[in-house]
Amino acid sequence: MLSRLTFAACLIAFSALASAAPSATAKREIQGLMDALSTSSCEFQRNGTWHGRDEARKHLQRKYDYLLKKNLVDTAEQFIERAASKSSMSGKAYQVRCPGQPAQPAATWFTAKLKTLRGSGAPVR
Repeated sequence: MLSRLTFAACLIAFSALASAAPSATAKREIQGLMDALSTSSCEFQRNGTWHGRDEARKHLQRKYDYLLKKNLVDTAEQFIERAASKSSMSGKAYQVRCPGQPAQPAATWFTAKLKTLRGSGAPVR
């Protein structure tokens, strides 16, 4: 009986670790992605309406904070997939439109920024 209790305690401890907060690296990457949007000249479309970078960042920060609270984001890829790609309410894909470039899916834009961030080791702008 004692070994079953020990096993159960280990399972509970392991599941708590499995839903741990993002690593320091993941937090830096997610911050870097939001900084990239904030310092760009791009606009962010959600549910058919274009928004400036400051409003877009606030929106994504709220979504990120919610995901953190629910232990639903551990990596930058999960942030892109669960917060920065589409509306949680309507399911419509977000878009990013930068000067002189056609609009593109936000997931594509953020994924490219993440790749640049990881490749350079420097903040993405």
